[in-house]
Amino acid sequence: MTSGRHVPFDSLCNFRDLGGYATSDGRTTRWRTLYRADSLGRLAGEDDLRRFRELGVGTVIDLRYPWEIAAAGRLPAIDGVTWLNLSIEHRPYDQSQIDPDLDPWRYLADRYAEVAADGTAELRQAIETIAAADSPLVFHCASGKDRTGLLAALVLALLDVPVETIAADFALTELATPRLRERWLAEHPGRELRWPGYGRAPAELIRMVLAELTAGHGSVHRYAAERLELDDSVVAALRTRLLMSS
Repeated sequence: MTSGRHVPFDSLCNFRDLGGYATSDGRTTRWRTLYRADSLGRLAGEDDLRRFRELGVGTVIDLRYPWEIAAAGRLPAIDGVTWLNLSIEHRPYDQSQIDPDLDPWRYLADRYAEVAADGTAELRQAIETIAAADSPLVFHCASGKDRTGLLAALVLALLDVPVETIAADFALTELATPRLRERWLAEHPGRELRWPGYGRAPAELIRMVLAELTAGHGSVHRYAAERLELDDSVVAALRTRLLMSS
């Protein structure tokens, strides 16, 4: 097990701990309790499976479409781990083929806004599941970047982690960008990777998304209450589970 934020796996490139972040009220998110990752369908090899078991994960939330899971696989069967598929995105698009002439961060912010509008039932269930978990939990999509990044941002915002800290966490995916690009090229021989920003996750993107949610609803807390219909008791349980005193 690693003591740092990035958990090293040979078969994964974007598995991170969401612990250690200070909140605006002087508390800190718990280490080794909530993780974000790229696709656990790639988890393979004796060493990686051992590392995963050592984390004590009891629940995995897979944010991908069912057709993505059918094509690319899901978490290997591991005793004691509950697997839940909550496809929060309802309008698929191919990031590899984004028009290079578009403003990429505006384009992706609009896609995130669609998820925030369309995926309310799944986002609510994901947050309820995180709040109720009695052992470490990891959520993931394909690259651990967009759907995973949005859910991580919402959870951290509900814990009152400052926007700049949320943005910095989001941008840590940029450390995995080269591997994400190499992976895509290796898996799509003969196809063109049209979008030069593939695999990027700049802080400005999630800042834009959170600013627009706040402009539309007054705060992320109000978005969660009004659009996700998330009960105050769930937010309280989330905070109890994921926060500790500094």
